[in-house]
Amino acid sequence: MIKNHIATSLRIEMDDLENIPFQAKGGTFKVYKVFGDALDTILETLNEGLAA
Repeated sequence: MIKNHIATSLRIEMDDLENIPFQAKGGTFKVYKVFGDALDTILETLNEGLAA
């Protein structure tokens, strides 16, 4: 889902994780459960890499 979102938006933010289709799978709560405290760093690194 993240890959598909990035393909159309070219970046991903925390707010995006509250929208469909992410909300249907647990939204930010689920993402934090999976990635933990590293989530902010992962999103930042991902977005920086996409912008390069």
